[in-house]
Amino acid sequence: MFRVLLLCLLLPVTAQAGAIRLKDLVEFDGVRGNDLIGYGLVVGLDGTGDGLRNSPFTEEIMLNILERLGVNVNGEQLRPKNVAAVIVTANLPPFARVGSQIDVTVSAIGDSDSLLGGTLIMTPLNAADGEIYAVAQGTILAGGAVAEGDAATVTQGVPTSGIIPSGARVEREIDFDLASLTTMRLALREPDFTTAGRIEQAINSEFRRAVAIMRDSGTIELDIAATRAVSTAHAIGRIENILVEPQRKARVVVDQRSGTIVMGDDVRLSRVAVSQGNLTLRIEETPLVAQPNPFANGATVVVPRTGAAIEEEEGVSLAEVPESTSLSEVVAGLNALGVSPRDMIDILKSLKAAGALHAEFVVR
Repeated sequence: MFRVLLLCLLLPVTAQAGAIRLKDLVEFDGVRGNDLIGYGLVVGLDGTGDGLRNSPFTEEIMLNILERLGVNVNGEQLRPKNVAAVIVTANLPPFARVGSQIDVTVSAIGDSDSLLGGTLIMTPLNAADGEIYAVAQGTILAGGAVAEGDAATVTQGVPTSGIIPSGARVEREIDFDLASLTTMRLALREPDFTTAGRIEQAINSEFRRAVAIMRDSGTIELDIAATRAVSTAHAIGRIENILVEPQRKARVVVDQRSGTIVMGDDVRLSRVAVSQGNLTLRIEETPLVAQPNPFANGATVVVPRTGAAIEEEEGVSLAEVPESTSLSEVVAGLNALGVSPRDMIDILKSLKAAGALHAEFVVR
């Protein structure tokens, strides 16, 4: 049954209750992570590895690793089923230092059935500039399970992908001199002029001087020297915990696959009338066969007989949805229609098309 879950987010009207830390609203220019990627080999699988005939790249990397370890395998016909070629990905966090450890994700790229119980062999991880910034190795924790019999196989989750907690060690640092910055930009994750103005005002109020200025809806420029902080890091540490109440767009998000509807607190409805009902068209064919009397001259005749009817759901009338000024009134007005949950999405679409729903309508 197609079910609709209507989530009503009723937020308090006080400014303090709706305030959010600045670190959760903006990104600090230059303070970001970097993506890493590597190509490696997983060993120790229980017969669920790559078929080397279908995955020649697995055999190639395995031979290269064995040769580096001093094992001569020239001319050998290797057909193991306990190895798999994988792609290893990780995110190098900002200000990661040599020797610190980060998590890695391991994903099979061949025809391996599962990485459960496998061990990743030492794999260098490169950034976009081609330099090696970390080296990964360790036992994989796969997020799935496989049960296989003679005639059937059951798979739960994704056993061909897993993680290695703290599985990579940082070998190179990102060159970024935070202390030398004289200005810094704050980028809003959801650009909005009202929110940017409030952030500017909150920062200037915190330092009691003009240290921040709004450049556009998504950027606030910060004068580090004007903060009179000991260092740039001290200034950021003081700024990131400032509370600001963001201004959000009125938005309705609909997921048609799961039937989920999420409404923001700023959604409004204009006064509108809605009629919702179902028509059922039913056609039945019941042909009648007519036969002549015994020993009479004649032929069997099929007489068509069609029954057609249109049924309309009873009790359907034109309902008025009053103008709403709060989310609770919007929900109450929609629920007053008395419709089934599966029809709620169609009603919201029609309200948006009629110009009565004053919100951004997002369908996923």
